[in-house]
Amino acid sequence: MKKSIFILFLLPLLTFAQANKFFRQGMRATDINEKINLFSKAIESNPKHLDAYFQRAIAKDNIGDFNGAILDYTKVIFYEPGADSYYNRGNSKYKLEDYLGAKEDYEKALELDSQFIAAKYSLAYAKYDLKDYEGAIDDLNAVISMYPRSGIAYKQRAFAYSALKKHIEAIKDFSTVIKISPTSDAYYNRGTAFMDINYYQMANNDFNTAIKIDKNNTLAYFFKATSHFFLGEYDPAILYFNTAINFDNYDYDAAFGLALTYYKTNDLKNAKIQFHKAERILKSISEASETKEGLALFENTYWYLNQYYTFNEYYQKLSNL
Repeated sequence: MKKSIFILFLLPLLTFAQANKFFRQGMRATDINEKINLFSKAIESNPKHLDAYFQRAIAKDNIGDFNGAILDYTKVIFYEPGADSYYNRGNSKYKLEDYLGAKEDYEKALELDSQFIAAKYSLAYAKYDLKDYEGAIDDLNAVISMYPRSGIAYKQRAFAYSALKKHIEAIKDFSTVIKISPTSDAYYNRGTAFMDINYYQMANNDFNTAIKIDKNNTLAYFFKATSHFFLGEYDPAILYFNTAINFDNYDYDAAFGLALTYYKTNDLKNAKIQFHKAERILKSISEASETKEGLALFENTYWYLNQYYTFNEYYQKLSNL
């Protein structure tokens, strides 16, 4: 009888030891699927091995199994609610575009650790995607107060300011980003902000610099062409719209920009060709269920959304060619 009791007492110890063995092997494994398999074995041996759940969740997230990761993080949170678990689960929800769920998890993480700066930054992102731009700015202010050289925080705050039509504030933040890290994207972003307030020459200067830094910044070519167009510099506009199309033959915005520019130079033949090319591209990329025609085809283009006055002035003229 005593021997039986001893064996029953020993079994849990052996089970825990086996679980820890699988867990250690999982931590050392380099293949992601092997990691998941080993962490699963650890959990089978010890269903309350929270470290195994946590690490398996990370591995699942890394292979795109976000729902599986969420389930594992939820298991950990049920037994030991921690800031890291809420934050990671929020990240998995964010990747599934569950921005509200992500926001709630980031807020929980910050309740448990008010200095969790990554959670504060991610919370700003979630609020931005929920169109709570003021809330995003408040969170980014907190990030910047702690890390005044965080270029990525200034950039995201600039996007939030732009969404609120606070263009001067956006330009100031994009300028700070350039001071911290003068990349092609940094100049491109400020250039688009200048476009928003019709500062076409300053925008053009920024797009020039963006292209000098990175000749493959394809969007910079389109916006450089657009700034030339609004400056009345039609030859370089044609050159850079064509460059944008050389990068992407399906660039309907560049094709429409060419149509506008050719029309302004009274080259009606090429204006007609480019206008119908833009139409063909838009029809080819429309969902099969959509039956958009005419003006409705263009409702998601740059010209319709951002330069509607110009679009509206010339659309019918181009249609009638």
